[in-house]
Amino acid sequence: MSAAQTGPGVVVAVVGPTATGKSDLALDLAEALSPGGARPGAARAAAEVVNADAFQLYRGMDVGTAKVLPHERRGIVHHQVDVLDPHEDASVARYQEAARADLDAIAARGARAVVVGGSGLYVRALLDHMDFPGTDPGLRADLEERAEREGRRALHAELERLDPAAAASIGPHNTRRIVRALEVIALTGRPYTANLPRQEYVRPAVQIGLDCDRATLDARVAHRVERMWDAGLVAEVRALASPEQGGTGPGLGTTAARAVGYAEVLAALRGEASEDEARAAVVANTRRLARKQMGWFGRDPRVRWLDAASPTLLADALAVVAAADAGDLAPPAAEPVRRSLGS
Repeated sequence: MSAAQTGPGVVVAVVGPTATGKSDLALDLAEALSPGGARPGAARAAAEVVNADAFQLYRGMDVGTAKVLPHERRGIVHHQVDVLDPHEDASVARYQEAARADLDAIAARGARAVVVGGSGLYVRALLDHMDFPGTDPGLRADLEERAEREGRRALHAELERLDPAAAASIGPHNTRRIVRALEVIALTGRPYTANLPRQEYVRPAVQIGLDCDRATLDARVAHRVERMWDAGLVAEVRALASPEQGGTGPGLGTTAARAVGYAEVLAALRGEASEDEARAAVVANTRRLARKQMGWFGRDPRVRWLDAASPTLLADALAVVAAADAGDLAPPAAEPVRRSLGS
């Protein structure tokens, strides 16, 4: 999105890896951008927070997701938190519909939306042009049968005729993706590439990324896991997991059971690892997740990166928001690889 498309009341998104303080900054920004807030000369529109963390959607998954609990929200309205039961599978398409409705309602109230989360696909689905074509089991079965009968190269040749860019991107060896591309083309009547996400906002927005050096991030992750353990992560997982999963609760669905922190504790509850081994695995996998998140957001040139440890972090973030509101946010210059990706 060009700077000319921005204007007063842009959606503010706080993004970046886990353990960098996104939730705290989002709360600080929401307060500062609300009536009586700290931003000098701002139009005093209220602010509300919209969650973009896939696992904070789940009720009861509080400790392991570092969820901001109701008594910690400083009176700020939060959306897309505690909207699913843990046995339900999350859907990006369903989230997109519901969260965009929240943005519409917030704007209709004359309020400011502050999006916060590290689930890159959810952030993109909310802010960017991204379509989710449906599926047709019969059509897909026919395409898969053709792939078996005619060979995947025949289907790839058909894809090359219908959408050369998709064929070049997918290549002739990935049968699953070739079948999906042909399915989407048949369902939508458009090239498969026309349905891929574009780095183009659907409404004026600015993304603020939090970054820190790798050693600091690793230390933050270890400290966060320590706090989660002390706060009762094991007890939380046991209360959510079904007896078959080693717990006493209703059960965690496929999506929830994959969450970092929950998957490792479930393994311990099943007797596949000791609690100490599970804790070490949570630290290692959280660090791995942080690298993945930096890779995702680091590829988006629109993100304005700030030092998570800066003593002037809020003022720096407000300056970015003010520039976006005024339409003065020039395209960023080429930035170095994020520090937390370094070795």
